[in-house]
Amino acid sequence: MTSITSDCPQLDVNLHERVLTLRFNRPERKNALSLAMYAAAANVLHQADASGDVRVIIITGAGECFTSGNDLVDFMNEPEIHENHSVVRFMRALQHAAKPVIAAVRGPAIGIGTTMLLHCDLVYAADNARLQMPFVNLGLCPEYAASYLLPSMLGHVKASELLLLGEPFTAAQALQWNMITGVVKDAELDDLVNVKAQRLAQKPPAAVRRTKALLKQTQLPAVDAAIAAEFIGFAEGLGSEECKEAVMAFFEKRTPDFSRFE
Repeated sequence: MTSITSDCPQLDVNLHERVLTLRFNRPERKNALSLAMYAAAANVLHQADASGDVRVIIITGAGECFTSGNDLVDFMNEPEIHENHSVVRFMRALQHAAKPVIAAVRGPAIGIGTTMLLHCDLVYAADNARLQMPFVNLGLCPEYAASYLLPSMLGHVKASELLLLGEPFTAAQALQWNMITGVVKDAELDDLVNVKAQRLAQKPPAAVRRTKALLKQTQLPAVDAAIAAEFIGFAEGLGSEECKEAVMAFFEKRTPDFSRFE
């Protein structure tokens, strides 16, 4: 059996019965994703896609949180976005994963914690899941093709509400808007995801991969174009005074003041 491991202690990897589970494990920071975690996750996804021992991938978070999103300090220290950037490598690895990816979401799923779900094939959430895309609130813009995929899925006005106001929403709302596959009680989430993963793992693997590729092929050019445009805007946001004020206010536990900006 292929050995697939993570070189990052905040990213747990387990392979069992052809199902590989990738778990964000940084509970003291609500599983905030550091650049090291992104790099390790990208490597694991590439290894899983290349391994004949893996048929299904599960992405989840340790404890009571999926992920609180990007580690902002990491990003402020490395604001230049390029194809070899750790977060870009992770995005590309998940976006182009040939094998089916299931997300198991409980608790907060913030920022990329929500946008990465748009690139998974099945998404199951606990009824305590809370999703949010607060990019504008942080002086940033959407990422991971959210500016294209959300209007396509939800229509312009609902996508605008979620991205411009950046307010949290429930798993039940996400299900209503067809953003996720299903909602169950927290205690039932892991069992449900494992059952679905095993069902997929027992199906003809090449047929599964072909079907996934066909489902995604028509949107790939538009997704790539959206990601490229968002990279430019996100990098501009990271270097902006608006973002600095938002991050400073966050760490100082105060309301940000954007009144001086035009």
